[in-house]
Order: sequence, then structure tokens, then C-alpha cells
Amino acid sequence: MNRGGGGYRGMRGQGREGKPQRCFAGYGNVLAPPLPVRNGRVSGQGGELLHPNAQGRVGPPVPAEEAGGGRGGGGTAAPAGPAAGLPSPVPAPSFAPARPSAHAPAGGLKRERRLPAAVPLGGGAGSAQGRCSDPAGTPLSAALLRSALRCPAVRPRPAAMWLSALLLGAFLLSGPVRGSDGSASTAITCFTRGLDLRKGTEDVLCPANCPLWQFYVFGDGVYASLSSVCGAAIHRGVITNAGGAVRVQTLPGQENYPAVNANGIQSQVLSRWASSFSVTAGTKNTALESVGRSVSTARPSTGKRPKKTLDKKAGNKDCKADIAFLIDGSYNIGQRRFNLQKNFVGKVAVMLGIGTEGPHVGVVQASEHPKIEFYLKNFTAAKEVLFAIKELGFRGGNSNTGKALKHTAQKFFSVENGARKGIPKIIVVFLDGWPSDDLEEAGIVAREFGVNVFIVSVAKPTTEELGMVQDIGFVDKAVCRNNGFFSYQMPTWFGTTKYVKPLVQKLCSHEQMLCSKTCYNSVNIGFLIDGSSSVGESNFRLILEFVSNVAKAFEISDIGSKVAAVQFTYDQRTEFSFTDHVTKEKVLSAIRNIRYMSGGTATGDAISFTTRNVFGPVKDGPNKNFLIVLTDGQSYDDVRGPAAAAQKAGITVFSVGVAWAPLDDLKDMASEPRESHTFFTREFTGLEQMVPDIIRGICKDFLDSKQ
Repeated sequence: MNRGGGGYRGMRGQGREGKPQRCFAGYGNVLAPPLPVRNGRVSGQGGELLHPNAQGRVGPPVPAEEAGGGRGGGGTAAPAGPAAGLPSPVPAPSFAPARPSAHAPAGGLKRERRLPAAVPLGGGAGSAQGRCSDPAGTPLSAALLRSALRCPAVRPRPAAMWLSALLLGAFLLSGPVRGSDGSASTAITCFTRGLDLRKGTEDVLCPANCPLWQFYVFGDGVYASLSSVCGAAIHRGVITNAGGAVRVQTLPGQENYPAVNANGIQSQVLSRWASSFSVTAGTKNTALESVGRSVSTARPSTGKRPKKTLDKKAGNKDCKADIAFLIDGSYNIGQRRFNLQKNFVGKVAVMLGIGTEGPHVGVVQASEHPKIEFYLKNFTAAKEVLFAIKELGFRGGNSNTGKALKHTAQKFFSVENGARKGIPKIIVVFLDGWPSDDLEEAGIVAREFGVNVFIVSVAKPTTEELGMVQDIGFVDKAVCRNNGFFSYQMPTWFGTTKYVKPLVQKLCSHEQMLCSKTCYNSVNIGFLIDGSSSVGESNFRLILEFVSNVAKAFEISDIGSKVAAVQFTYDQRTEFSFTDHVTKEKVLSAIRNIRYMSGGTATGDAISFTTRNVFGPVKDGPNKNFLIVLTDGQSYDDVRGPAAAAQKAGITVFSVGVAWAPLDDLKDMASEPRESHTFFTREFTGLEQMVPDIIRGICKDFLDSKQ
């Protein structure tokens, strides 16, 4: 509230008993010194404002000369209200644009909030409407309310005081924080994903100091919607790790999201996803600003959270997945626990939100021989699925879960049986006790078919069962946590209701549905490294750095991607094979420890040696094979024949030449199309720039081989 100075129409009426009182007049959110109150008027410097206890209305700002020399005259009398002490009806608050004042600085007035037309502040039927806010951003109406509550001369009656307090609380506490352009900016976490945002275009604020190595980012420029928004923004260069404003634009899904290393983040390849997004820099207007809060017109909270409405026919659109429940129907579980298992599976199915546009489910029973009870296409309503599960009969027999898992991965997820294109495929395996066959091998087969395996184990194996198992860690290997497979432990089938919701949340988390076979976890990469005397010790270190940078992009494990290295001159030396190191850390350590040989250059013999001795033992394995040949000069022998033999054996060859390496030799070694498999740089320092292109080329070939 401005003190004096003219510019506001007065509030006419009789003050309380006409006695001089003292009241605080507010300047925005700064209180002015106490001012005397006489006959409902607050005396100021060169003007007066009527006290809120008087009958009348605070009008909009007007020039001083129109206001009668700044004495607040000329105000419009308020219409007669109800009898004293009876509150007037309070209509819903609304926004009104501010009118500029002669005494206000340019740009000083902001969007203000209009209080209800009838707000009883004491005896009489006065009303107060805030028409303007000062440059500090505090609405005049808020200052009036604060003044009224502080001033003893006009302390409201109890009912009016509580109403005023409620209105003030709603004014200060409700509504989203908004930018100066009126758009709301949402503060998000480091790991908020694109699919977590609901608007087509949304302004968000990323926090500072996000852990870059923990980001999931898929693509470059256009990112799969399961990517971290802040991670994508840093990867794109829109913001730094200091955080900042980002504008997110939702885009349609696509195929072949590429992998690019940028700004400290290595994005990953994804063959296909249902939706995408792009990121651009948020403007200054989209940053969070404290310019006041909007007034909520919603009814006061009753303490109960409103339930999210769900289209039962469409289902839960935020959990699109094709799910097969592989239940245990063996003698291990028995009839009684089998019924408890069915009850649990039914609860999970209902909570998932099954529908035409949500998750689809089917059931396979594992026993002596697997049986598909019903397919994805059979039921698209939760009630139908629940009834079908209750009708399942107990089969008995040995718990050949591995056999059932393999059968489900191979036969269940076909288009004819209801599988949907671009939707994650999940097998939820329920284990009660210990399987009778090899579950680890079955998990590898499932990965080959692009299926996510999620194991729910109940209780622990008996002493007799432990004696039958060679590898106690088979569950971890079968689910392969590092590659997107997950497991879930429950102590008993009894009282499992509390485990339903956590399991559903895990199944509906798209970040946990990335175990489909990708180029990152399903390739064998052999490096054939030139160790001739023309390379030199220092340049040889640059070659090893290149090899490390390519290798570290892949998920290396005993059931994932694998790396091998051979160094050659006239002779060949296997530095390590595909089976020597099954973790990324050990592979990178082995690369650093390679010692420079020095000698001549016989590239053709080296290719033949590598094809026979390094790739030979893994030729029938599930991974796709790649050979990267690095050389700096012309070979003393033929390279075309050995390279053709390697390609005939199913090995894709990339040739990387440096310095004096002849382009013809490089093309003769490379796979078709030769242009995209041949790389050359004049300097060894240029190898670093080739890393993203090599990785992208491997992933493209991998995807093409699966078409």
C-alpha cells in the first residue's frame, strides 16, 4: 500500500468511535512507520487513505490531480451490504491486469491478484479489492489484509479474522511458481525422464551437480523418452552440470537412436522406442521467479488425495508392456502354495492397469513340460485376466523353469499371439525353491530374443537343493542386473500384499526394461593392433587409448559383450582372448598393460591368425563378431584374401589406418559397404575423434543384422 502521495481513491465511512488510533501502512513488503488514524482515515504525506474499517472501496490508481490533491477524495461509495456482523458471500478470486499509475516506474507493475468483491474486515459492509501490486511484487491486497490484522483500531471480529487469514493463506501458499512470462517452470530431479513429463512443451529447471556417470541417455539431439531430461540437456550442451532452465519438446518415437559421447556423457544406442523428446535452452523468462503466487480456486483439501482417474478400457497408458507371468506349477510348490501364488499374480495383474492401451499379460505354467495357459491377445481387461488366473489348474512334475523360460521367449511373444511392435517384452519368473534345470542358459536365450527377464524368488532353497546346484549365483547371472535384468525377493507367499505394489512399480519402470538385446551387451570385439617399428612407443600408447575408449562403451560381462586383443608385427601375439576377462575393469586394465613389440608389418597373416585362434572358439556363440584392424603402414603380405575369409566366417571388419597406411589396403580389408567401414587419419592424435563413429558403426551393423 502506498502512503499518501495521492493516486488512490479513498474509502469513505465512519471509523471506529472516531478516536485517533495508530496503524501500519505497508509499502509492498516493507512496513512504513505508524500513522495516525482519525475518522477512518490514515494520514500520510500529502494525502490520506481511508482505514480498511471504513465503509467504501479501494479504487484503482488515478492521477493526483484527479484525486483532489492527494487527499483520497472522489472515491466511489460502496453499495450497501448486509447487516453488520453478517459475512457477505465470497466469490472465487480472479486475476485482473494492472493499470499503470502516474507515480509507478516503468515496468514496475506486475500481474496482480484480485481479492473477492466482498471481504468483511470489521463492522459494516465494506469491501476491499486489490487493483495493483508495487514494484517489489507484493500485492496491495495482501498489505491491506496484514494492516487490518495488525491494527488494534480495526481488529476484525473473530469470524471475519479467520476468513481474512484463510484468504491471505490461500493467496500466499497456493498455485505454482511462475516465470515472468506467466509459464510455470517445474523443478525436476537429475533422473526425471522425458516420459515423466506430460505436456507437449514444458519448461523445467535442472538441479546442479548431477552425477554424470549415472545418467541413462539414449540418442543424440532426439532422445528416447526414457532418457534423463537433465542428462540429455547436458549431453546436448544446453546446460552444464551447474544446472539451469531447459525447454523440453515431446516428439514421436523413432528407430535407431545413436550413441554419441559428448560433454562427459556417453549416450547409448536404442533400436526403437515409442516416444522421444528434444531439449533447448530455457529463456530467462522460463526460470523460476518469486513474483507472487496464483490464487487457487479449488475447494479446501479434505486431507484425502484425489485418486487418479483411469480409463478402465484403455488401461494404464504409463505402463505399456507385454508381460508373461511364468508361474511355478511343479511339485516343489505344491497345491496349497500354488493357490497362494495365483492369488499374488492376480493382484499384480489388477494393479498393473491392464487395458487396450496399457499392459497386456499372459500366463505360462512351468512344470515337467511348459504350458502356455493364455496369450497376450486373449484378454485385455483386468477382470477377465483375474478370472482366467483363478481357473488355472495345478500340473505338478519337476520344476523345469529354464525349459519353460526358453519356451516362453521363443514362442510366446509373436505378433500372432498379441505381441505389440515397439513395446517392451517381459517375462516375470516365479521361483518357489530351486529349478531342476539350467536357468542361466535360458536367460541368455531370452536375451537373444530381446526379452526382459524378471525373477521373483520366494523363500530359499533347501539344503538338499543347494547340494544339487553348481553355481549359487545363477539367479544374478540369469537376470544379469547390469544389462537390465532384475530380480525380486519375497520371504514367503503369505502376507505378500505389501510386495505387490513395489513389484508393479519395478515392472512399469521403463528404465528397467532395457534388457532387450543391444549392440552394447551382445557383441564380441577383437582389436588387431599394429606393433611395428614405424609406430613408435608414444604413438602405440595413443592406439591403446583408442582401444580403451571403444571398449569402455560396451557392457562387458560373461553373458554380455566381450573384448579380445592381438598385437602383430611379422609375428602375432594374443594379448588376451574373449574369455580371459569378463568385466570392463579387467579388460581396461589388460589393455593398459599391453607391451609394445616393434618389428615388421604382416597384416594378412595377423588377420588369419585372429580369425582362427580368437574368433574360432566363439563362432557359434550368441554375440555378433567384429574385428577392428589398426595399422600405420603397408603390409608386406596380401590382406584381401584373409579379410574375405574373416568376413565369410561371420566377422564384420573395420579398418583404421594412420599416417602411411595405403587407402587401397584399408578398403580391401573392410566389410561392405567399404566407405562406412574404412577410417583414416594422418596423425595418431586423430584416433580419438574416430571413437564415436566406430561405436556408431558397430551398432548400426548390429541392428541391420537383426532386421
